[in-house]
Amino acid sequence: METAPREGAQVGPLLDGFLLRGRATPTPRQLAEVGVRADSLREVTAVEFLRAMAEESYDVLVLSLVGGGVQAMLHGLGRVWQDRTERPVVVTGYVGVVYEKLADGLLLRHGADLVLANSRQDADRFRAVYEGVGADASAVTEVALPFLGGAPYEGEHGPSAEQGRRPSTVVFAAQPSVPESRKDRTYLLNRLVQHARRHPEREVLLKLRSKPGEHTTHIEELPYQKLVQRLDPPDNFRLVYGNMGEVLDRTDLLVTVSSTAALESLHRRVPTVVLTDLGIRESLGNHHFVGSGCLASWDQLDAGHRPEPDEEWVSRQGVAADGSYDSAFDAARTRIAELLDRPGGLPPLTPYYTPVTAPGYLPGILARHHLGPDGTPLPGAPAADTEPGPVRQIVRRAARGAYRHGVQRVAPVIRRMGEL
Repeated sequence: METAPREGAQVGPLLDGFLLRGRATPTPRQLAEVGVRADSLREVTAVEFLRAMAEESYDVLVLSLVGGGVQAMLHGLGRVWQDRTERPVVVTGYVGVVYEKLADGLLLRHGADLVLANSRQDADRFRAVYEGVGADASAVTEVALPFLGGAPYEGEHGPSAEQGRRPSTVVFAAQPSVPESRKDRTYLLNRLVQHARRHPEREVLLKLRSKPGEHTTHIEELPYQKLVQRLDPPDNFRLVYGNMGEVLDRTDLLVTVSSTAALESLHRRVPTVVLTDLGIRESLGNHHFVGSGCLASWDQLDAGHRPEPDEEWVSRQGVAADGSYDSAFDAARTRIAELLDRPGGLPPLTPYYTPVTAPGYLPGILARHHLGPDGTPLPGAPAADTEPGPVRQIVRRAARGAYRHGVQRVAPVIRRMGEL
């Protein structure tokens, strides 16, 4: 969650960051990878965050959470701001490819002043969902993917590192939950290693989202770091971490199952392949790329195939490979400025889900964040008034590590035992 507070003596806006405490709380390395530094940064519970929003004044509030977290914060904020004549503009949306839980995720985000859609296609789909249930769709605002950039691809840099040129580089962008099974993940890893052996003149990189012990939004039970220990990859095969844009700076071919990295790659016109080896299936997310011209298999890649993206498909995906990226966020900026200048302030937040429209669903979502059906904190909700001491911080990190170990190591073993 990020906030832009009201401007004071400082030139330019201030940026305060609030990290919602939980299993996916980002590590310092993950935060540094974002490339944006906050003027202040706090790790908080939902109740602590709502208290801060009641006491502090901001212009814009960005809810960068999963759908359930956004919905809980919208109801909690509606409660703490109910007697205020002015409040921040609340912004949320998706980051990346929206290929699953379209209706569920969108309705959980309804109620924000802006729901950002990463492309023209997404904006059309988002409005159709809201209008289809009789909800106000005016918050849907078309932008582009928020993490694109970098220099356009200029062709391979040479077949070898001789003559002062680096080797051709193939990057496989891994995902934490796609595919899920050990069999499928091992298959993809084996094909990548085989490609490295078949092409010793190339550098073959496995780009990973997180290091061991770190979490993203999706839980990774079978990390590739663990699976690769059973193989004997050649010297031209390596694991890499860090910012995807920096990896793309040296990439000549991007391969993935359905990662948003494919869109980053297409934006820079890097040759991009979305794998069909495991089928084209909704559960994999590669069905999103039907019509892209990027679908291919490892056999085709090993035979020398290079895809040609469909320009019309690309233009509908928020990729902005035509150079229009700099103006892609103008509509959102204009909308925010209009809301901030609205006479009399902004109206109350009105999510589609209420105790009337979703009495069997909403209370459970709110309760996970220690909020009652009306958005007020439940009795006993955690809300520390002071920064935890060193001992408490150590215990918290240990508990979080134990949880991640249970998810990544213990849970799969128990599941396999249950299948015997």
